[in-house]
Amino acid sequence: MVQRVGRIDPATFVGSGKLMEIASSLPELDVNVVVFDDELSPRHQREIEKVLGEDIRVLDRSALILDIFAQHASTREGTLQVELAQYEYRLPRLTRQWTHLARQAGGGAARGGAGGVGLRGPGETQLEVDRREIGRKIAKLKNDLEEVRAHRQRHRVQRTRAGMRTTALVGYTNAGKSTLLNALTGADVYAADQLFATLDPTVRRVKLPSGRTVLLSDTVGFIQKLPVALVAAFRATLEEVVEADLLLHVVDVSHPLAWDHVDVVEDTLAELEASRIPKLLVLNKVDQGAAIEVDARVANLGYETAVRTSAIHRTGLDELLAAIDNELLRGMAAVSVLIPYDQGEILAAIYESGVVEEEVHTPDGVEVTARVPSRLVGQLDHLQKR
Repeated sequence: MVQRVGRIDPATFVGSGKLMEIASSLPELDVNVVVFDDELSPRHQREIEKVLGEDIRVLDRSALILDIFAQHASTREGTLQVELAQYEYRLPRLTRQWTHLARQAGGGAARGGAGGVGLRGPGETQLEVDRREIGRKIAKLKNDLEEVRAHRQRHRVQRTRAGMRTTALVGYTNAGKSTLLNALTGADVYAADQLFATLDPTVRRVKLPSGRTVLLSDTVGFIQKLPVALVAAFRATLEEVVEADLLLHVVDVSHPLAWDHVDVVEDTLAELEASRIPKLLVLNKVDQGAAIEVDARVANLGYETAVRTSAIHRTGLDELLAAIDNELLRGMAAVSVLIPYDQGEILAAIYESGVVEEEVHTPDGVEVTARVPSRLVGQLDHLQKR
């Protein structure tokens, strides 16, 4: 059902008349779940449930997304993130969940003597206990996720020291990011034609045409009106996006709302303060028939290159790897240094993450002229410059 309104009804969200229309249609439709494609306030949800009845489950957009996330969470990190988001979503909605306890408490206050003055009903007590318990769980989950975040940060520091460059796949949910990761790296990451198949970032190595090795990470898909609680809960995951050297924005070109999806992803990247990171546009699923054509909008969004691919049929992958190579090369610094023979790990790091243009062996070491990531330049400062 669709309703166009000038303002949201403060009590029932859709207005009492529309809500009665929904309620009267439920027996005929034989449904037991009603989903609202927006976020309901605790008051909205409480009033709607009163009208629809106890046998009807009412979900808003956030609750539905959380339910899907909960089904797909398979790792400790994913489970922690979903559980935190669920508890933070439920906390302000606890009042309605405990009303049955107040009803069961009949006469409790009177039995306390003096008309029950100064005493609280069992329903209220249970609600307070539950709020404290959920508060403790939220605090513990946040601490656990901070440990995950710190662990991930240590890995990133190690990668930085090694001069490894990172590329992150971003895009609207179900754009084909995991399938593309598998096609490019030979990985076996779970991929499915469904929303939010990927919750945890997966990082794999991929070799570029220049011989350099980069890290490619898959991330959770974005969606229109992504609940704020989810963005906060998945901060550790989304940091893989913020810390990347290059973003591959994967678009399902066969989708009729492809350009709307592009706008949603761009807005989300802006919220994450990741708009400054260089980007490549990957127009995926071209085998299903492109519903969009590359036009001036690509340049207006700050993309200089758009590559057409079909991850499932493995077409356009060579062109994509070459585009990644060129884009990363653009952000490299030219160096010319003498590397002593006892510091071979530095030469190995240059070969792995940079491009060696010239190498000459001398009695004192290896003279190297190369282009390297800016993060590796600092590690070469102690070497003799050529």
